[in-house]
Order: sequence, then structure tokens, then C-alpha cells
Amino acid sequence: MQKKRLAAARKAYEKARKKTKAGEGSRFKAVEASAKAGGASDPGAVAASVGRKKYGKKKFQKMAADGKKGK
Repeated sequence: MQKKRLAAARKAYEKARKKTKAGEGSRFKAVEASAKAGGASDPGAVAASVGRKKYGKKKFQKMAADGKKGK
């Protein structure tokens, strides 16, 4: 059951990655869901860590701020 949930979450992430641009928030939510399915105690922190590693602190913080503003 665990493997099925993890595989489904990974598939949802791949779909979100292909259909949306970075900074829209759906990729972040998909990574968060994948981390939750994997058993992470704080999936939001995992997704933020991955985003900072991929985009760098400055760009990731700008995307987060724009997301809070609704842009």
C-alpha cells in the first residue's frame, strides 16, 4: 500500500512538473504530497528544502513571496 501511494504521488508530481511553470505553487504542493507519502514528518519543510536547493535562496524566496501575494 505504501509503495502505491508513493508511486501515485510521484506520478502526480511528474504531471505537475510537465504542465505548470515554476512559481505557480502546484509543483511545491506535488513535492509536498510526495514527501508526505514517503513518510516525512514535515513535508512542507522537505519541499522548501528541495526548492531552495534547486533554485537558490534568492529565487525561491521571490517565488514564495509572489505566491503569497497571489501573482
